[in-house]
Amino acid sequence: MTESTASVLYEVRGAVALITLNRPQALNSFTREMHHALWAALDLAEANVDVRAAVITGAGRGFCAGADLSDFDFTPGPDRVERADPGPIIDQAFNPSTRRLQSLRMPTIAAVNGVAAGAGASLVMACDIAIAAPGANFIQAFAKIGLIPDAGGSWLLVERLGLARALALAMTGDKLSAQQAKDWGMIWDVNEDPLASALALGERLSKMPTKALVATRALMQAATTRSLSEHLDAERDTQSALGRTHDYFEGVQAFLEKRPAQFKGE
Repeated sequence: MTESTASVLYEVRGAVALITLNRPQALNSFTREMHHALWAALDLAEANVDVRAAVITGAGRGFCAGADLSDFDFTPGPDRVERADPGPIIDQAFNPSTRRLQSLRMPTIAAVNGVAAGAGASLVMACDIAIAAPGANFIQAFAKIGLIPDAGGSWLLVERLGLARALALAMTGDKLSAQQAKDWGMIWDVNEDPLASALALGERLSKMPTKALVATRALMQAATTRSLSEHLDAERDTQSALGRTHDYFEGVQAFLEKRPAQFKGE
């Protein structure tokens, strides 16, 4: 998966896994095979105990243009509706990719080097943090082909932007610039070199208490599904579990001794 012909490239830089979507000729649009390659890269990252953050970016001028429609069979025939049905690939490929990113044992950062359209924008939002190039943009292209935002897009857009903005973007299919995406809360930052910035942030996060970062993600993901009283209980239980970790004791000891903490992600 390190050869240039692979649809997803994987390498390790220090404690950070760099995963590159690598179909630049198709703006890194997803085929079924590419999803499997992404899962294999995430498996490698999770299996490497020295890796404690992951960065996802795209090769060439785009981040990801969503689904590769050439993967669908629109050939005329009596069963064309079944063959062209997007439901199976969503169920078998896009949804598992979103779930994998949202449950990864380490923080994830999207380095958005160019356009992120359709499920490509959903992929960005499925990562914990996103940094985009000034010229990058985000497009909800689904309405233009008679579909709805998928790969978590209809949920993530509302969570990040609020209903009014999410609905207007999804219905119009208008481009959202990187700066406006930052101003509206879709992404964390805009940077001339999003990959370098994402790798630097990944290195920073890799030195932090990984279990606490991932537990923070899980709590915040579930925040809207609970009452405040229920969420207080969830915070208590999570805090108690983290109170048994190496990094908790190390963090407190370092604070008391006025020295930098040496977290292990344990």
